[in-house]
Amino acid sequence: MTRISIRACRAVAAAGLLLMGAAAPALAQEPDLIFRKSTVWKFLTPDDKLAVYGIDDPVVDGVACHYTTPEKGGVSGMFGVAEETSDISLACRQVGPISFKGKFEQGDVVFRESRSFFFKKMQIVRGCDPKRNVLVYLVYSDKLIDGSPKNSTSSVPIMPWGGQGEVPKCADFIKKGW
Repeated sequence: MTRISIRACRAVAAAGLLLMGAAAPALAQEPDLIFRKSTVWKFLTPDDKLAVYGIDDPVVDGVACHYTTPEKGGVSGMFGVAEETSDISLACRQVGPISFKGKFEQGDVVFRESRSFFFKKMQIVRGCDPKRNVLVYLVYSDKLIDGSPKNSTSSVPIMPWGGQGEVPKCADFIKKGW
């Protein structure tokens, strides 16, 4: 290998380690598997499937999101080296009284998950529509070099729950400077 190739490999490895380190806070939560459904039958290896997962927003109590993602079967899926597609759907709902644990920035990561052996990840991010007092969630996948325009959005209007009187305003919890 030439000197340039070695430097390029080191730079790519360093970028990967930085990305993994930056993902640590969002990876603290493991998603709950709700169910899987086979979509393509494979002989002697795992089938291709759609998997439905649930997560709770780590900063906003009372909001849960469910996302559906394809999972490749076959030999590469069996060994965990398949690059998964970017087709991910998302639905988020209010499941209890909403309260905020702290302030957040527009586009803060709620959940992040690797979608390939190297460099591709799925992210669920959160924002606030202050005019309508609505939390907005976006799921998308990206790659270090080439991202995907495939995405899904879900909105959660902040509503009273049970005997709760005044509802919080998401605008009060946005970090200034957005």
